[in-house]
Amino acid sequence: MKNIKAVFCLLAVALLGAVVLPSARADTWNKKTVVTFSQAVEVPGKILPAGTYTFQLLDSLSDRHIVQIFNADGSQIIATILAINNYRLEPTGETVMKFGERPGDSPEALRAWFYPGDNFGQEFVYPKVRAIELAQTAKVIVPAVAVDTDDNTIKTVPIVAVTPEQKEVEVTKVIQTTPPAATAPVAVKETEELPQTASSMPLIALLGGLSISLAIGLKLFLKLTS
Repeated sequence: MKNIKAVFCLLAVALLGAVVLPSARADTWNKKTVVTFSQAVEVPGKILPAGTYTFQLLDSLSDRHIVQIFNADGSQIIATILAINNYRLEPTGETVMKFGERPGDSPEALRAWFYPGDNFGQEFVYPKVRAIELAQTAKVIVPAVAVDTDDNTIKTVPIVAVTPEQKEVEVTKVIQTTPPAATAPVAVKETEELPQTASSMPLIALLGGLSISLAIGLKLFLKLTS
């Protein structure tokens, strides 16, 4: 009986590892982040009352990201908005970045969202009229769309950039949407050990653990039934 329990324990540990690893990867892919606001905030086309929300990517295209905002437990979608990568926005340790200035007592407008570990921000794309107001008030360039978006147009509507001077320019000319060019590698002496890079070792270890666990389980099972 003890041997049978041991087999089940080994299999349970192996299966737990198989479940946890894909789950962690899923959160990394869709960048699911839970954010709590103590006051109302503005996102493109929506005012979010104070509370807890879940931000995550629905889709990631070459020049734009589609961001979904849910309620705290993720059971209700509140907004679907556009965002673009901005590698000139440096993480500050906060999950979101707000525009520095706002007119009167209006809610603070969110400028970007950072997923922990990323070295760039997901900068929100505002309707053009609102983008002009934010650009003038905060003295920054704001990505914008000239028309309202819906599920049919959100993937194709043109994105522009609005300057504080109300000029409309191409996004890629004023916002760095792609990673900076890699710098030339530093020469390393042959006697020095090169730094280790990320590899598939965790996955290999997991598969190895599964194989060993199954082998031990089979061996015990055959021993009990012989």
